Amino acid sequence: MDRRIEDYALIGDEQTAALVGRDGSIDWLCLPRFDSAACFARLLGEEDHGHWRIAPRSATTCTRRGYRPDTLVLDTEWETAEGTVRVTDLMPQREHAPDVVRIVEGVSGRVTVHSTLRLRFDYGSVIPWMRRSGGHRVAVAGPDSVWLRSEPSVRTWGEDFGTHSEFTVAEGERVAFVLTWHPSHERRPPLVDPYQALRSSVTDWRRWTARCTYHGPHRETVVRSLITLKALSYEPTGGIVAAATSSLPEELGGVRNWDYRFCWLRDSTLTLGALLAAGYHKEAERWRDWLVRAVAGDPADLQIMYGLAGERRLPEFELDWLPGFAGSRPVRVGNGAVDQLQLDVYGEVMDSLSLARTAGLPTKPHMWSIQCALMKFLEKAWRQPDEGLWEVRGGRRHFVHSKVLVWVAADRAVRTLEDHAELKGELEKWRALRDEVHREVCEKGYDPKRNTFTQYYGSRELDASLLLIPRVGFLPPDDPRVVGTVDAIRDDLGHGGFLRRYDTDAIGVDGMPGGEGAFLACSFWLADALHMTGRTDEAKKLFERLVGLVNDVGLLSEEYDPETGRQLGNFPQAFSHIGLVNTALTLFDGEQAG
Repeated sequence: MDRRIEDYALIGDEQTAALVGRDGSIDWLCLPRFDSAACFARLLGEEDHGHWRIAPRSATTCTRRGYRPDTLVLDTEWETAEGTVRVTDLMPQREHAPDVVRIVEGVSGRVTVHSTLRLRFDYGSVIPWMRRSGGHRVAVAGPDSVWLRSEPSVRTWGEDFGTHSEFTVAEGERVAFVLTWHPSHERRPPLVDPYQALRSSVTDWRRWTARCTYHGPHRETVVRSLITLKALSYEPTGGIVAAATSSLPEELGGVRNWDYRFCWLRDSTLTLGALLAAGYHKEAERWRDWLVRAVAGDPADLQIMYGLAGERRLPEFELDWLPGFAGSRPVRVGNGAVDQLQLDVYGEVMDSLSLARTAGLPTKPHMWSIQCALMKFLEKAWRQPDEGLWEVRGGRRHFVHSKVLVWVAADRAVRTLEDHAELKGELEKWRALRDEVHREVCEKGYDPKRNTFTQYYGSRELDASLLLIPRVGFLPPDDPRVVGTVDAIRDDLGHGGFLRRYDTDAIGVDGMPGGEGAFLACSFWLADALHMTGRTDEAKKLFERLVGLVNDVGLLSEEYDPETGRQLGNFPQAFSHIGLVNTALTLFDGEQAG
């Protein structure tokens, strides 16, 4: 089967996640955390790199599928000549260990169903030793142990280093499978009741989604995006990963394949804003607390991304035994961009903490001290070139977006002191810094001939991040330079009606061969900028087109190729879903009913 990124759906337990294909195969699952090694890696390879397929023996892709409303419980149905069967997939909220629950239910007729489980630890490179124990199948290799449990009536056998089951279900009959991971040196965790887990998961998710305060157009799609963000949250710490996957390509067959199973500071303000505006203050507070813990320390050591609990070491290496999705190599794990200097993250952190304070989230006693330390560092460091928010690997430059975010840092520090007399800081020095940065950006980062800000000082290239200039308050939306920048970006970086981040053909900017698709978060930013500059009808038309890109279960990847109609990049992508939520809240703020 010619697999597509958009053929997948997500299930998860807020500590890790799995991707389920339209053929009923779980092709990606990392245990026990998002950033652990995968035990199913068919997504980036072949069947023998690990997968678990449950489907009618005579069928390939499903007839229909969908999440149960307001949940992360997935139903997949096949209509066959023998009848109709449904597979329900979920990962219940974790108590002791991660579980994957798969329930097969007969809808009509009598259908023969086959299950094939191939566990391959360490991203498909390790075949575990399989044995029977008390009616269960147990797989062990090194630190990993997985237990497979099914109904006693189901015949299970081993063949070709896989575990197979075949059974028949009639209308109203159900057969459940539970896959449970635990450290191999520990005892098997308590067994979960799969049917109770299903009932509890549906109840828990619907209780959570009921808190959403958005009631405008496309509410179902907005709620699905919020559920996706919740699913990408690491519950023990409050961190939110950028995506559930690694190395899904930005260009089919290309080399722009990165690991996104970490938490980026660049997403912090937009994430916080989306959660607060949609009514999820508890989640916003937990994200803010994760942020404060992660950035604590010497400001000179601030990283652009961290691990799920704030880990700093995320070494990048390649898995040369995996052929990659659609032959896209290399397959990378870890992310070398962690060592880059990106001055914009200082502005993101300052902006996020300012937003949290304004929104009334409980403050932390050391939060302002951390902010003052960040400002002290920026006073000297802001003149340095950096790699910019897109993590280019073509060398450092004076990226305009980075300088604008330095201005944001100074501006938020000044505003905080002006609004909170009890806090102490160097008000006049930060005012002077804010004015100096603003003046330099307008002089060196603006092309008066074309009436647009540019990607970096002295360049002619453009960058979609410049669309954030009015959003962060650097210039008002009606400033001619802002309107000119929005128009130039829309015209020059437009790709099939959507927006690229920047021109990947520009010599030496990102240091990588090949190209990429339209970047969905940037396309949402364009809709926001059009709205802010008075072109709301055009903004809404673009938003409608963007919403139309979600796959059949409401998910978005990082990018989209307008020429082939394919989603590209890691999936599902938090940045894309954050953009969808924020743009909906911006465009339809006055149209909500109830």
